[in-house]
Amino acid sequence: MAAKTPSDSATRVLPVVCLLGGESTGKTTLSLALAKCLQAEHGMEVRCVPEHLRAWCEAAGRAPQVHEQAAIAHEQSRVIALAAAEPGVQLVIADTSALMVAAYSELYFRDTSLLARARVEQSRYALNLVMGLDLPWTPDGLFRDGPALRDATDAQIRRELDGASLPYQTIYGRGEARLQQALRAVGRWMDRALVPEDTALTEGRVPWQCDNCSDPDCEHRLFTRLVRARRI
Repeated sequence: MAAKTPSDSATRVLPVVCLLGGESTGKTTLSLALAKCLQAEHGMEVRCVPEHLRAWCEAAGRAPQVHEQAAIAHEQSRVIALAAAEPGVQLVIADTSALMVAAYSELYFRDTSLLARARVEQSRYALNLVMGLDLPWTPDGLFRDGPALRDATDAQIRRELDGASLPYQTIYGRGEARLQQALRAVGRWMDRALVPEDTALTEGRVPWQCDNCSDPDCEHRLFTRLVRARRI
């Protein structure tokens, strides 16, 4: 994979694809599927970093308190950086980041103290994929709090990314369709075709599905929104 960023270890962008989103949005399933596909079908050396918050909750048998959040966020960033620094690793798939922990801190405890550092860490990651809310919310027997909290988390993550001018792509679809959208997004960042382009769509032979589009720079969608705005 061609180098895209400076080599200064203090500031360089890491080859990390970070999955973000509220509970029950398919982050873990997609991260594992993405890593497996990139390794098995594209011969890449990939590391998949799991969500430390979830492992912490499972080990402790409870949700963390406000004073425990900072250490969880730090550990998430640390293991991502370690994976990216492994010799020969081309790409890291991160199942969430410190930004998720910081967002939960604000939502649950009204604590914004973790956000500044989390934004800095997030800026070092090459690609942010935000999970769409098109999957049904399902309980997992752990600490999920319901669709309302999931929606609030999604809004919080998008506000933080937008506020820090950190680009992201939203991934929609179920199963293989979700994986294909993620692969297309990763491929665009890498300048490498990981999935074939949908020629029926690009040639206009099928209707555009803008609500399911993962390309934030889609000219068709931007033009449509502009026309709608001018009609108001």
